[in-house]
Amino acid sequence: MKFIEDIQSVFDRDPAARNTFEIITCYSGVQAMLFYRLAHRLWLLKLKWLARFISMLARWFTGVEIHPGAIIGRRFFIDHGMGVVIGETAEIGNDCTLYHGVTLGGTTWNKGKRHPTLGNNVVIGAGAKILGPIILGDDVRVGSNSVVVKSVDNGKTVVGVPARLLKDSNVKTDHFESYAIGGDIDDPTVKAINSILTHIHDMDKQLNIVSNKLDIKDQADIDVDDLEIESK
Repeated sequence: MKFIEDIQSVFDRDPAARNTFEIITCYSGVQAMLFYRLAHRLWLLKLKWLARFISMLARWFTGVEIHPGAIIGRRFFIDHGMGVVIGETAEIGNDCTLYHGVTLGGTTWNKGKRHPTLGNNVVIGAGAKILGPIILGDDVRVGSNSVVVKSVDNGKTVVGVPARLLKDSNVKTDHFESYAIGGDIDDPTVKAINSILTHIHDMDKQLNIVSNKLDIKDQADIDVDDLEIESK
């Protein structure tokens, strides 16, 4: 049963989980999935009003809004829960994790496919927004508060607004990376800034050497009016 696997996924990804009773009674993300699994079955049986009503109750009770028409795979985990929104045409693979405040939203009024598709083993950090009928491949990581509006290839990590490629993570880690970002992230923007700062420091050193050779103690004290240009 998928719901039993949903519970087991909590043990696998949250060290604070102690027992099944606690998970069922205290984890809003798990409770939201219980409502969703029921509502989705009713949706498939064409009992759409009842399915929507149950999803509305789930939103009121858990703070998580999952449209019953969304397709969600096995071992799905919503950690902390509050503020998660999953749209009608969203598709989510197996072993995915979403944190609080995540939105899988649409960008068009069209009735067709308008929400994201997530592959397997995708992790989306808190507050991230995945918008439009884009595809996030297997093992994709999305940093907290990122806004993703373009498809992301397998094994990639993206961060920022709009989201940019951070690193290639085709080699899987041997542990679950909470909030999608590990401590070994190598941000190219940070590297570029550090490189510029290093270059500036090197230039300062060179200027100091030149200044010393010219016996200029303090260039800031030189008055331009005191300088004379010898005419030939």
